Amino acid sequence: MKLNTIRPASGSSSPKKRVGRGIGSGWGKTCGRGHKGQKSRAGGFHKIGFEGGQMPLQRRLPKRGFTVYGKCKIQEVKLSDLVAINKDVIDPNVLFEKGLVKSAHDPIKIIGIDAAVRAIRIKDILITRGARAAIEQHGGVVEFTQEVANGI
Repeated sequence: MKLNTIRPASGSSSPKKRVGRGIGSGWGKTCGRGHKGQKSRAGGFHKIGFEGGQMPLQRRLPKRGFTVYGKCKIQEVKLSDLVAINKDVIDPNVLFEKGLVKSAHDPIKIIGIDAAVRAIRIKDILITRGARAAIEQHGGVVEFTQEVANGI
């Protein structure tokens, strides 16, 4: 293949329309814009949805719904994933470093009940009742700071 032989696929491109080149071209005089009016003139622009002064559709219809700006999604981590981490104390920063959560600042919750649990200490992470019972049954500890416990 050579650079001078490369061509676009047939039908994918068409030659530029050259307007104002006389009657015989089909695009002479008014250049396909018709006669008079805002759209026939240079700079004749109106915004999308403009209906000639009539109340536009996007303003005639009622507004519906809203977005909660303070909302944050709780990130979930499986209990079996925690067992694979070779650390005794597990906090949000450890989970972030291991790539189990996208952010250490958003709330994290440990879910699941797993029989193969070892004694680990979980700090400042939300946890389900079943997962908490499984950890405490194997000698682990779950502790929260006041902010995490009341924050969610």
